[in-house]
Amino acid sequence: MSHFPELRLRRLRRTEPLRVLFQETSLEASNFIYPLFVTEGHKVRQEIATMPGISRFSPDLLPEEAEEVIKLGIRAVILFGIPSYKDEMGSEAYNPNGAVQQAIKILKKEIPELIVINDVCLCEYTSHGHCGCIVDGYVDNDKTLELLARTAVSYVKAGSDMVAPSDMMDGRVGAIRKALDKEGFNLTPIFAYSAKYASGFYDSFREAADCAPKFGNRKAYQMNPSNWREAIREVEQDIAEGADIIMVKPALPYLDVIRKVRDTFNYPLGAYNVSGEYAMLKAAAQLGWLDEKRVVLESLTAIKRAGADVIITYHAKDAAKWLAER
Repeated sequence: MSHFPELRLRRLRRTEPLRVLFQETSLEASNFIYPLFVTEGHKVRQEIATMPGISRFSPDLLPEEAEEVIKLGIRAVILFGIPSYKDEMGSEAYNPNGAVQQAIKILKKEIPELIVINDVCLCEYTSHGHCGCIVDGYVDNDKTLELLARTAVSYVKAGSDMVAPSDMMDGRVGAIRKALDKEGFNLTPIFAYSAKYASGFYDSFREAADCAPKFGNRKAYQMNPSNWREAIREVEQDIAEGADIIMVKPALPYLDVIRKVRDTFNYPLGAYNVSGEYAMLKAAAQLGWLDEKRVVLESLTAIKRAGADVIITYHAKDAAKWLAER
């Protein structure tokens, strides 16, 4: 093996064209999925204080936002609903006339080429803020499955291209697959939040979606941040039940998990660059402590380098603009 001075690794870093030519990881706008928050009403746009640049939209205002997304080269959005009415069973999640169902219909009519993905969970819709039915103070796994399946079917009937269960109930991918197939939607993909951790990086989202638990926490169904072998088992189970795409959430604190999942499974892999990750960089940039463009692109590249094929990120629009400037 050659050694210095014969071997000079800096030779391929000398100029920008050389650096680009030998770049190992490519980040593109088409790798991003942009989250959108849907609220009830007409002509409603509400800024989210803890997530600068992100807003809640009533269904009628979504096409304008989605048009910008498409023009930037981002091909997909994922929808989250904020209903005005909540009950213990999260019934607005599967209301065929709910705000999210209306939003799907509008988006698919106005921008048919846009890929509309729907998060499937009950936490935004339940009065208690948990992701399923409560029985004796505990989230009942099996009773929740039927409601998740009803929710997924209602989204697909409205026109959704893909459903993404995020609740972490055991068996929910299989229940949703069975329900979709029964309704004739056997070609609708399932994008499973397979390894979703009980993370402290979700707080900004919980304000945005008004879904913080009214008691306790979600540690009994979301994963222990200390565990990676369990993540492999979760992913394996989701694949066995019919998941078409798998996901690790959050992204940046779990790059090692993304890498292990990538090395273990030959499946499309997503990662969710969550609200807290977004808020940290935004806050530091606003204080002048970090160069926002540089650290955002570096962070998203790290997620892609770890093995993610697609990234759900609130930075999507800004990152797409910055990538186009290169």
